[in-house]
Amino acid sequence: MFKKILIANRGEIAVRIIRACHEMGIAVVAVYSDVDRASLHVRKADEAYPIGAATASESYLNIQKILDVAARSGADAVHPGYGFLSENANFARACAEAGLKFIGPTAEAMDAMGSKTRARQAMERARVPCVPGTSRGLESFEQAEQIAAQIGYPVMLKAAAGGGGKGMRLVHAPEELKSSLDAARSEAERSFGDSEVYIEKAIINPRHIEMQVLADEHGNTVYLGERECSLQRRHQKVIEEAPSPLVDPEMRLRMGEVAVRAAQAAGYTNAGTIEFLVDQEKNFYFLEMNTRLQVEHPGTELVTGLDLVHLQIRIAAGERLPFTQDEVMIRGHAIECRIYAEDPDNNYFPSPGKITLLLLPSGPGIRRDSGMYEGWTVPVDYDPLLAKLIGYGTDRAQSISRLTRALNEYFVGGIKTNISLFRRVLNDPEFRAANMDTGFLDRLLQRKPEEAPTDPNAIEVAVIAAGIFAVLGPAAAGADERIAANNSANSSSSVSNWKRAAHKEATR
Repeated sequence: MFKKILIANRGEIAVRIIRACHEMGIAVVAVYSDVDRASLHVRKADEAYPIGAATASESYLNIQKILDVAARSGADAVHPGYGFLSENANFARACAEAGLKFIGPTAEAMDAMGSKTRARQAMERARVPCVPGTSRGLESFEQAEQIAAQIGYPVMLKAAAGGGGKGMRLVHAPEELKSSLDAARSEAERSFGDSEVYIEKAIINPRHIEMQVLADEHGNTVYLGERECSLQRRHQKVIEEAPSPLVDPEMRLRMGEVAVRAAQAAGYTNAGTIEFLVDQEKNFYFLEMNTRLQVEHPGTELVTGLDLVHLQIRIAAGERLPFTQDEVMIRGHAIECRIYAEDPDNNYFPSPGKITLLLLPSGPGIRRDSGMYEGWTVPVDYDPLLAKLIGYGTDRAQSISRLTRALNEYFVGGIKTNISLFRRVLNDPEFRAANMDTGFLDRLLQRKPEEAPTDPNAIEVAVIAAGIFAVLGPAAAGADERIAANNSANSSSSVSNWKRAAHKEATR
């Protein structure tokens, strides 16, 4: 087993990995940019080293600086987390050349699945169902025009090296194709340095469902159940749940077997995720493979009782999977909300700044993976994900009720958050009935929220808040303004939390 692991990441995922390492008796090395000197992952690590300016290319994306820290610190393995270098095959190769174990798949497996067109080619050879379309980049507009006519409109143009909705265009009619193709290629080149674009049939109102796989280095591969990821905004996941309300045991078996076949076709090891699009007849099609740990992995951990980060580390250390497919059991239901520093009242614009007050949810069935603390300044330089709040219950209804209660306990002062969005989603009748697809959230956001207050405690909370500021006097004016500014995003905090906040402020 490794003695010291360097975490080539930041924020909540770095904190999550640090905790797993400490549970296993492994020392942790953190790296940080100039603006992350006071970050939580730096505070929790055993050692921490600066790696440069806030710009990611000068710090978290700088392979040589990270390898230099690994050499100086004596780390024997690197965990990349998600994002940054986590799916960079050159980084995996560089780690191997430096004598470091990369906790993830091989560079060869990343290469095979990193390009969506190469991944489609590999999946077709493995008899994995793919959405009708091309498995190579489009060579000309004329070719795109011909294929679109064959498979029928609407069609989707996608960047081969894409992700996060970049280089993606939905085309409804032939007259839109030329401009959409030019725009997709241009955005792909800007975002990924690769203008390759391919075309596939657009599945209208699909569900986005992914299957977690795990493979050791001895030829054993298992699937750990699916996650429903259909609630998206701008092609970015916002809420995930495990298992999917759509998937029954028979469909789970078929989807899981296909996912295992896909992973084996790529020679894949460690933790990975096969993503599928599911049409209205419950036919599923390969979308892509994420060759890393997913943001939404806690949902799978809660419903299986398995620790994916522990297993990642053990697989990288050469251990065999400690269980077989028959021993994987799905129990209960988990729903995860991604808490972002963004303003729901300003088109979800990022909201960096100092966290002046933090009231945290807890209680039965609540898990919180977080990289923030009171007094920390959220930088503007990175993805605004602050934390993940996960509700777990014996069934979906209990999971929703627990998560709703926890969201009403959550308060982040000094910045805006999207907490109000989750309250709105969880209270929506269509969501509660599990009637959703990838367009659900866009449709919800187009509707005006209820104008009348639905929280019976709202007036009482406001009275208590006024009392707090009356007790604290002029010194609280700044906090008054900051909390008032957050009112729309954090309007349903419970009375007891306000009382605790008042006591805390008054006794400082």
